[in-house]
Amino acid sequence: MFARIINWFKPLPDAEPLTDEEQIKKLYRSWRIKMFFSMYFGYALFYFTRKNLDIIKPTLINNHLFTVEELGTIGMVIYLTYGIGKFVSGVVADKCNIRSVMAVGLFSSSIINILFAFLPQLQSMGLPLSLTFMASFLWGLNGVAQSMGFPPVAKGLVYWFSPSERATKWTLWSSSHTFGAFFVAQLISLLAWMKFGWQMSFIVPACLGIVYSIFMLYAMTDKPSTVGLPAIEVYRNDVMPVTKEKSDMSQWEIVRKYVLTNPFLWALAFSYVFIYYVRFATLDWATTFLVQDRGFTQAMAASAASAMPFLGMPGGIVAGYLADRFFQGRCTQMNLIYLVILAASCWGFYKVASVDAFLMTAVFSAFIGFFVDGPQNLAGGVQASRVTVQESVSAACGFTGMFGYFGAMLSSKGAAYISTNYGWKAVYISCIFACIIAMIFISTTWKKESAGVKK
Repeated sequence: MFARIINWFKPLPDAEPLTDEEQIKKLYRSWRIKMFFSMYFGYALFYFTRKNLDIIKPTLINNHLFTVEELGTIGMVIYLTYGIGKFVSGVVADKCNIRSVMAVGLFSSSIINILFAFLPQLQSMGLPLSLTFMASFLWGLNGVAQSMGFPPVAKGLVYWFSPSERATKWTLWSSSHTFGAFFVAQLISLLAWMKFGWQMSFIVPACLGIVYSIFMLYAMTDKPSTVGLPAIEVYRNDVMPVTKEKSDMSQWEIVRKYVLTNPFLWALAFSYVFIYYVRFATLDWATTFLVQDRGFTQAMAASAASAMPFLGMPGGIVAGYLADRFFQGRCTQMNLIYLVILAASCWGFYKVASVDAFLMTAVFSAFIGFFVDGPQNLAGGVQASRVTVQESVSAACGFTGMFGYFGAMLSSKGAAYISTNYGWKAVYISCIFACIIAMIFISTTWKKESAGVKK
């Protein structure tokens, strides 16, 4: 039984190579579309089974199921398990097929959501455990399941899209984050309007996730060779930035050489800590800053701050397009440009925010969202894939992702501490310094990326 499960996760076997160029062109176009959109909507549904808790928090508090502090504990647990799980899942995904890992992750997350919905009933059965402990345990497991979403996507983007076009495709795919977060909010709002209980905010997304996870098993494949197609760099006559030195290296040797002892990947991972610090210190605390420090009402603050994630999606896509259009897929230059403007935007937001300048407050909020999403999408994803080999791209992206969520945890506690002890001005100054530190780390990859570009 165990051997069958292991075999089910193994890379799919290669098909007979196709030789007809017209057939290859037609099949490549078809499969690239199918793989991209399957991964796009699949990852969006991962957000349906993760961000639903954040949206339903006020109801859980009003129903006296959890306090704010208890929900904060649950949130910290999923940050931790998701961050570490990203790296572990990345190592595993490099030796597995794309569709199995992604489908199992979404299916598992969906089952956990259903169990979460019935936690009060489980406790009433006499379990000697607190509701908060059971919720933290389940949502921690959800973090593990959620970590199985991004690594196979990273692998799929690398194997189906070549280096010179990858920044555009990767950042376009990254809009699935915003797509998922937006539509799960609309779904839960609809469920609330229809007066369904809070449990349906977990059960309905879970049902959608289960259906789509089964769909992925039929709609997706693994690498191009599994359907008889040549490697993407051969098909598009592109240059791989980094190639594996030996063909007989074990998976552990590949991870050790191209991930764990890769100085360029470590530089990007450290930069990701500070990029995520800025992202969450601005996004998570903007409403609180506007209400406490600038006298906004809750509704006005939420409206002004909403421009931040809304403009994030085009910000990432534009960064990817410009990297491909002007720098042949290299990301260092675009990251540095975006981070300079991001630092200025953070300071501008702090300086102009006021009730009398609502429009300018929203504009600078939008600037932060636009310019933070570029480095967020490029540094830990596209750029990480450019400084390692294809065989370790999932592990590499999982590695940087793990550090990113360390930054998220740092912003949660750090920004709260700084604002309490030194004021909100210090929070935004810390964001500026975080941008500068991220730039220093990212700049070390300039020559490494340039070495893999066609002359």
